Amino acid sequence: MIKHFFATWLLTLLVTISVTAQQKLTVRVTDQQALPIRGATITIDSKSKQTNEQGLVIFSIEQEGPKDVKAQYLGFKTSVTRLTDGRSHVDIILNPLHLQTGDAFVYATRAKDNAATTFKNINKEDLQKANLGQDIPYLINQTPGVVVGSDAGAGIGYTNITIRGSDNERINVTLNGIPLNDAESMGSFFVNLPDFASSMENVQIQRGIGTSTNGAGAFGASLNIQTDALENNPYAELNNSFGSYNSWKNTVKVGSGLINDKYVFNARLSRIASDGYMERATSDMKSFYVDGGLYTEKHTLKATLFSGKQKTYQAWTGVPEPLIKGDRSLLTEYAGTGLGIYDGPELERILQADRRYNVYTYDNQTDNYTQTHAHLHYTNRINDKLDLNTALHYTRGAGYYEEYRIKDQLAKYNMEDVTLGGEKIKKSDLIRRRWLDNHFYGLTYALNYRPTNALNMTLGGAYNQYKGDHYGEVIWSRYASNSELGDKYYLNDAKKNDFNVFGKLDYRINKWLLNIDMQYRNIYYQVQGNDDKVKNMDFDNNLNFFNPKAGVTYFIDPNSNFYASYAYANKEPVRKDYVENPRNEFPKAERMQDIEAGYRFNNSNFSLGANVYAMLYKDQLIPTGSINDTGGALRMNIPKSHRIGIELDGAWQISKQFSWAATLALSDNKIKNFIEYVPVYDDDWVKIREEVIEHGNTNILKSASTIASNNFTYAPMEALTFSLMSKYVSRLYLDNTSSKERSIDPSFVNNFVTRYSFQALGLQRIDLSLAVNNILNSKYESHGYTWRQMFESKGTIEHYNFYYPQATTNFMLGLNIRF
Repeated sequence: MIKHFFATWLLTLLVTISVTAQQKLTVRVTDQQALPIRGATITIDSKSKQTNEQGLVIFSIEQEGPKDVKAQYLGFKTSVTRLTDGRSHVDIILNPLHLQTGDAFVYATRAKDNAATTFKNINKEDLQKANLGQDIPYLINQTPGVVVGSDAGAGIGYTNITIRGSDNERINVTLNGIPLNDAESMGSFFVNLPDFASSMENVQIQRGIGTSTNGAGAFGASLNIQTDALENNPYAELNNSFGSYNSWKNTVKVGSGLINDKYVFNARLSRIASDGYMERATSDMKSFYVDGGLYTEKHTLKATLFSGKQKTYQAWTGVPEPLIKGDRSLLTEYAGTGLGIYDGPELERILQADRRYNVYTYDNQTDNYTQTHAHLHYTNRINDKLDLNTALHYTRGAGYYEEYRIKDQLAKYNMEDVTLGGEKIKKSDLIRRRWLDNHFYGLTYALNYRPTNALNMTLGGAYNQYKGDHYGEVIWSRYASNSELGDKYYLNDAKKNDFNVFGKLDYRINKWLLNIDMQYRNIYYQVQGNDDKVKNMDFDNNLNFFNPKAGVTYFIDPNSNFYASYAYANKEPVRKDYVENPRNEFPKAERMQDIEAGYRFNNSNFSLGANVYAMLYKDQLIPTGSINDTGGALRMNIPKSHRIGIELDGAWQISKQFSWAATLALSDNKIKNFIEYVPVYDDDWVKIREEVIEHGNTNILKSASTIASNNFTYAPMEALTFSLMSKYVSRLYLDNTSSKERSIDPSFVNNFVTRYSFQALGLQRIDLSLAVNNILNSKYESHGYTWRQMFESKGTIEHYNFYYPQATTNFMLGLNIRF
């Protein structure tokens, strides 16, 4: 099958590639003040590229006949230059249009060019090249300090990401300035928004605390996503991918273009499905996206509705270490103590299993969730110096995960014991559903004032409210006792109010740019009722945070600058920190100081970013290494810890055909004087005490000290590229003891990607893509968990490691057609 697809793909290339006489054309785009415009779209013969930091872009064009060079950039009038004399260089000056566009939606929460913040922008073209069906974390995997993985092993379904060792509970995500993070867990679950990347214009990744934003506090990074920008002309797209593990992506997009110079409509319908690399780790995900906008010189009104529905088979438990590292003599112990499998066919199955083993076999052991978002944005350009951007938003989420439970206590489900044949039965096999049913809504706003070219001020903020029900139902039981359909064996209500207001000031004086950013944030979180694990779980927490930031940039010349910044931030605990605290303590809010300094250089052929950082924590909520029954990491407050490192991010256009991009992140991630608490049980699994172990200074778990990426690209012609992308991640510890026996080995993974774009049959563009992932067939793991315990009768500490293996060599083949 794979050979057939390779042969078909190569044959298509040979048929469609034509070699013509070409010449090199350099286009430079500036504004009326002669300042370069980065990100302007230049189109020649229906081929489009975006300008770099110097406003430059290079084309290889056919020599014969006149050419139109079209330059477009949001907020500026489109320019068309007729090229008739074979020139090799064209200068284009864009004039302001004053048409309000989507840029205003993200302006207030984004780091501006040359701001004293460590950030990376990824444009639409780069997103499209990588978008073959894998989730959003995989599209930014080549940026500094990023580690990604997935439960199913192939990047489709539940995925995870860390940036500077911080997981998605610490990464703030906004969509056009509106919070995406779940208000209680603080995580961003892209599985609920399948193929959202097909509606993304760009994404900015801010590392560290970053600028003030809406929603959850950013303690490791923030992702600021902008959806598709205004397109002047009508279009239609068909994007399809097929690959290993029966993976499919089908996308249809249409857009009206600008109607009567005022109205725009866009729509997308997507489906992504995969059997997954792991056993039964299937995914079936569907989504849609619709927007409509009114655009005038002074006003923009844009309504957006998008929704995702996912059904994923659970692969939360991971794979026991003996199936990963080959010491199968430990399998029986892992099966019994680790998974509760002591005999029968399930024990035989695990004894015969391999690294793709999934403990779950019940047909509907699935997670089912639907999430729908409605956004209404309004922008008013009051005058040349003042504009207002505000938005209303509402998110509706509802779903459950279904589980088959073996011999659970009936009393746990409020069911009476059953007497059968004179025998009292206290346990039963059953199927349960645990539900989330929630609403999230609010208002965001930003008032931007630019009295001069040197001064810019922003006043912004948001008020958001979350209301959610958590409850469980038994839908079948071998011994139903006194239960009825629809009975809830637990129910609790949660409410969270989140208010913030921030002010930002940017001031340019000679070669200096000063940034000041102040935010006040108030959170009120209340929970009432019973949880699955804790009865009478009534609590509330009212927190007030002040988060100041300041920075300075010094411009050495137009191509390079130095910057330095200081930021202080606070972050509230998440739901599981209250419900499943390993120390049974009321969790504390986290506090962090972030010190950043860096150097940036850009010209037409070379760019380099180098920065150092120190993130100093007080009461950081650090995972213990253990997880709960849905795969969530359990955390505890650690008094003092830090993450200190250096990051490099460079790109070099070596020649017309060759380019090279690379990143390197080196870090020291430490807990000061770590104290471990190991539970001690009697032979009936009753906890009787804790063994306290002092470890001194240790490494923070799942925080790699070295992360490197590499991307070599060869373009024999403008329309055809071949890329070899590599990623190295050093050892990841599974707990905070710095023990090598509880760790993930370093990984080095290489992917090959090729893409060919051409025109045929009157179509605007046809893109053929092929990605061969893990070409060296490395057997590696992206994440995992562990726990330690002790039986009083044995007197020794035991540990159990579980891992999430990632796919061996696999491929995705894509065909995108734009009309």
